[in-house]
Amino acid sequence: MYQTSFRDILGAILLGLINWSCSQKPSNEFALSDEEQISYNFHIRPILSDKCFACHGPDANKREADLRLDTEAGAFAALKESPGKFALVSGKPLESEVYHRITTSDPGALMPPPESNLSLSANEIELIRLWIEQGAKYEPHWAFMKVEKPKVPASDWGTGEIDAFIHAKIKAKGLEPNPEASSFELIKRASLDITGLPPTPELIDKYAGFSGTNTYEKLIDELLTMPSYGEKMGILWMDISRYSDSYGYQDDEARSQWPYRDWVFHAFNNNLPYDQFITWQLAGDLLPNATKEQILATAFNRNHKYTEEGGVIHEEYRVEYVLDKTNTFSKGILGLTMECAQCHDHKYDPISQKEYFEMYAFFNNSKEKGFEGDISQTKPAKTPILWIEQEDIDGIMKFINHKDTTKLMVSVMGELDSAERRQTYILDRGAYDSPTIPVEASTPSSVLKFPEKFEKNRLGLAKWTTHRDNPLTSRVFVNLVWQELFGKGIVKSAGDFGMQGDLPTHPELLNWLAADFMESGWNIKRLLKQIMMSSTYRQSAAINDQHMEVDPDNFYLARAPRLRLPAENIQDLVLASSGLLVNQIGGPSVKPYQPSGLWEAATSGRGTLATYIQDTGDKLYRRGIYNFIKLTVPPPKAIIFDSSNRDRCEITRNRTNTPLQALVMMNDPMILEASRVLSTKLTEKHSEPELAIEEAFKRIVCREMKSKEKILLLDFYESELAHYQTNPEEAKKTLDVGEYPMNEAAMTPQNAALMQVIVSLYNLEETITKS
Repeated sequence: MYQTSFRDILGAILLGLINWSCSQKPSNEFALSDEEQISYNFHIRPILSDKCFACHGPDANKREADLRLDTEAGAFAALKESPGKFALVSGKPLESEVYHRITTSDPGALMPPPESNLSLSANEIELIRLWIEQGAKYEPHWAFMKVEKPKVPASDWGTGEIDAFIHAKIKAKGLEPNPEASSFELIKRASLDITGLPPTPELIDKYAGFSGTNTYEKLIDELLTMPSYGEKMGILWMDISRYSDSYGYQDDEARSQWPYRDWVFHAFNNNLPYDQFITWQLAGDLLPNATKEQILATAFNRNHKYTEEGGVIHEEYRVEYVLDKTNTFSKGILGLTMECAQCHDHKYDPISQKEYFEMYAFFNNSKEKGFEGDISQTKPAKTPILWIEQEDIDGIMKFINHKDTTKLMVSVMGELDSAERRQTYILDRGAYDSPTIPVEASTPSSVLKFPEKFEKNRLGLAKWTTHRDNPLTSRVFVNLVWQELFGKGIVKSAGDFGMQGDLPTHPELLNWLAADFMESGWNIKRLLKQIMMSSTYRQSAAINDQHMEVDPDNFYLARAPRLRLPAENIQDLVLASSGLLVNQIGGPSVKPYQPSGLWEAATSGRGTLATYIQDTGDKLYRRGIYNFIKLTVPPPKAIIFDSSNRDRCEITRNRTNTPLQALVMMNDPMILEASRVLSTKLTEKHSEPELAIEEAFKRIVCREMKSKEKILLLDFYESELAHYQTNPEEAKKTLDVGEYPMNEAAMTPQNAALMQVIVSLYNLEETITKS
């Protein structure tokens, strides 16, 4: 009798996965109606970029047969290797050499060549044929076109323009939008998105049902006034600005950049317009009569890694720092992968190596040196230094509220230019010691030509960046905000708006939001409220079979997304719901519980960070954004939950699911301690365990319990109580966790049993999921 082997089973699984994968439509593939015009940007350019531009694109050094397909002029020019023939002939596929080369059966003539391991699908070939037949019309890259406000489509669903654009795409896909989520879901969703904290039971009770004057809009307005809003928004910007509390490299000594971090919170809370937010960080020191606050903002440029090791070549590291600034600016603010052009012309985007170093020139005049002190010989003293002293408290530091203010004297690495201009050169292959052609500060012409009236320094660059005609800055930021709320941006590749990036799922909506954002005065809070007031945002996250069949990845938003919280906000939820959170804005970073030996195993043995010295008292219960970031050994729990390691600019975090995450939620000292503390508080407050469990559920899960859930949790409590009553010493051992003080009299079987119920609540998927 035939028996199925393990190999047969594995083969069947792999075949199924392959078939499933082949059945999924890639995000850049758009279904066409019979009368629809083929778009170069949305149908043809992605094919050429993936399969052709490496040999026939912007990089002149790698270009084959002198044929360029990324420009209209190049594609319609006569072929030098085939006189009388043309790559493209408008309206005539059969006379176009491109079409012959992609359809030929001759492997010697086939394009892409077989040895490249690239090939075109039948659908891609047909799209190219139709495009040529329709005239082979080129378009500027969509992200490099000036932002224009499009006409809003007619719609019978939703509350405004955002919903009209979303509904048009939903209808085109044959879907229907979900109904509005419950008030409990919206209260939790909005609180997590705006403040990064769970709603308090009082806030839940106030807005449940959204009755009377306590409307959903009033909830949004109230949340936006909370200081915790700035901390939540700051998580995104800390990743972009690669903020850390150490210098990196082997010695990885401590540094005091935290006032810059706190300035970011302050800027968001004060709703500093985004154009000013960017200008201060790029060039606050160059503004007329620059304040210390504006100079502090320039620490954005100096958050890069910094060596303190003897024997280094000073110029090599100085160049590394300038490269880092250039790449952070291009990726974090412009959404471009310009670092590809450090060594050669960009292979896909119209950015030459010359243009890269023209951009580099804006950052190449800093007083900063490549090396300013060997940690083994001298105390590090980085220049330029912004000293924040007692006399500054009523000015720049008024927004920092922490206990050590009276003793405050902190050095911050800000940006200041040298009096004499440093000449910038194109570096051969990007090597620091291979200068070639001198260049002046300028910007990529394909994005926006640098106006002659602007200063050729960082202030001029800031003016160019925030110019109304710059096609990227506003698009990139509204896409980042969309990503924060929906898990994916309208452009999924939020850090790459170039040729290889994802196409926008809703290009008209992106343009409308970007134009409206600039028209509003770059008002960030208004943008957030505008999106969160939409019916699109307020939908239920319920999933049905049609969703899974038509749009399993939820690109078109016929339902709200379900997203696991960022690492920092998981910590925040646990501390806030338990009552442990020290809700204090700003101050030096803290060192919470951490497995022993991690720093010691990855250190040179020199400096103040060779050994991890855990903080005590209130410092253990700060928000996750304040955890000390050592670049060579980032906080392990945060990394397990996919936070950025902060050694470079990142604007999109992964969301993985691993067993380690479950192990952290079940065993982490902070979670066990929070469960113990909440348990003792609730048993003191409520004489009945049912009432204690109800309040714990509302604090942690942020809604009322269902009757079945109540029965399950009470049964679990009773079984745990019986166990601990039989084993009272085990109850004491269970409760003996964490440094928060505990009364000996509270080490009871009742508290141990309730603690286990609370631990189980923290381990619910719903608890750490925004839905």
